[in-house]
Formats: sequence, C-alpha cells, structure tokens
Amino acid sequence: SIDACVGNTVSASVDGMSPGEVLLLENLRFHPEEESNDPSFAQQLASVADLFVMDAFAVAHRAHASTVGVPGYLPSCAGMLLQREIEYLDRALASPERPVGALLGGAKVSDKITLLDNLVGKVDKVCIGGAMASTFLKAQGHDVGASMVEEDRLEYAASFLQRASSHGMQVLLPVDVTVAEQLGEEVEPQTADAHSVPAGLSVFDIGPRSASSYGAVLKDCKTIIWNGPMGVFERKPFRNGTERVAQAVASSDAVSIVGGGSTAEVVESLGLSDRITHVSTGGGAALEYLEGKELPGIAALPEA
Repeated sequence: SIDACVGNTVSASVDGMSPGEVLLLENLRFHPEEESNDPSFAQQLASVADLFVMDAFAVAHRAHASTVGVPGYLPSCAGMLLQREIEYLDRALASPERPVGALLGGAKVSDKITLLDNLVGKVDKVCIGGAMASTFLKAQGHDVGASMVEEDRLEYAASFLQRASSHGMQVLLPVDVTVAEQLGEEVEPQTADAHSVPAGLSVFDIGPRSASSYGAVLKDCKTIIWNGPMGVFERKPFRNGTERVAQAVASSDAVSIVGGGSTAEVVESLGLSDRITHVSTGGGAALEYLEGKELPGIAALPEA
C-alpha cells in the first residue's frame, strides 16, 4: 500500500508491479476533488488502469470522481457484489414472492417519506417502529406523552395511512411501547399502552405485544424488507423490540433483505447475518435504491 491515490508515486508503483500483485491506494476522500467530481482528478485516477470495476455499492448513490468520473475514461463494469445488491433489491420490489412485508423503523418519518411512497402498491404489509411510530400514532389522535414527534409530518402520516388502506395494504403500528423519562443504561423502562403514553414519558422502543404481533405478520410473508431498528437499540433497556423482530426475520422462510447502515449492524451484532437472505453493504445506497432513485454510480456504467 502507498499513501497516495494520484501522482508520480502512484504511477511509479503501478509501473513496478508484477502480474498478480495488488496495490492498495490511499483514501481518496482526502482530496476535495473526489466529492466535487473533478474531471482532472478522475482522469488522474483512471490514468494508471486498464479497466474499472465498480464494486462499491455503499457509495453508488454518490456522484463522485471515483464513482461516476472514472467510468468516463476507462472500460467499466459492475463487480459481483454490486450485481448481487441490484439483483436482490430488484427482486424485492419488481418481482417478489407475495405477501411482501416491510419492516420500517428509525427516528424520523421525513427520512422515510420517499421510501414509504415508493412502497405503496408494492408491499402488502408494513410494520412501523422506531421514533417515527410516535408521529404516526399522534396522527391517529393518540397521546404519545413527551415522545419525539414531527409536527410538520402529521398530515403526511395521516394521508399515508389513508393511501395504504385504499391500496389494500395492512399497516401495523405499535399497540404497546417501552417508555422512560429519559435515555440511559440505568433507567427502569416501563411498558405503556401505545394509545395513551403517560405524561412526561417518551417512547424508546416498541413493546412486547407489538413485537409479537410484528413477528406473526412477518411469519406469513414470503418476502421481507427491513430498514431501521424498532427502538434505541444502542441502549440495553430499549433493544428488546429490535432483537425480537430480528429473530422473527431470521427465523422466517421468506426472502429477507436488510437495508445496510444501522439495520445491518443490528443483525451482525446478534449473529444473525447468515440467516438473512441478503444484508446490504450500503445504508444510504440501499435506502435510495428502495426509494426508486437512480444511483449515479450504477447509471455511469455501460448496460450489460
């Protein structure tokens, strides 16, 4: 390995290589030209190679010099990991075995709006957890105590539930939740009715009845898409919901596809990766692909 990715040192090192050798270059993000997709920088990257294989799905959603610039100067193709990512994500949305279940969590509805919109009419069942569930619950008129709520997304949440219903989609929201006054490893969590969270308490996880309900729904699915934990998984008192649905996904006979990022970290930390059909290597890239967006790093490659 060398501590550069362009320049004379790289050229000299490549010229001195023997057949079968591999040269690891320095991280190109030290160069601002990478993120700005500078043509000169892309040309320098390409100048020492004969062929470009794009196999970094995790950055395929970024229009950078190394993802979309280099293919303009070299014969290019997709690597096997990238092909596998596209195959499974396409399979989940375009030609899935039904019923299709989507398990969605995370902090904000706003982060998942495009995904939710793209899933309407494509999936049969949606289980919602994470902090975003509180916004949906409040949109239905329920009291969520001191929980984080996106007030500016209440109207969207209500309209999504209506659209889902009109398409025959079943949307499950928590019926019970794990609550506390604050986050922390030492707090004593309580279980509360999701429709009437006590004042001063906040929702930090789905409750045990909700986890059982979600698990039962997923058991009947032939395809499962999971993006986002059910609670604050990083804190021990609030990881039970995520652990239980993770076990349900892993135990299922369905084709299971886990979006990268924090969801991939969950299944890896629980040792369940080998029981999931496909764990994506890219968090943001997987989310954008499931949203129906064209990824620049894939679009820059010639069609097979």
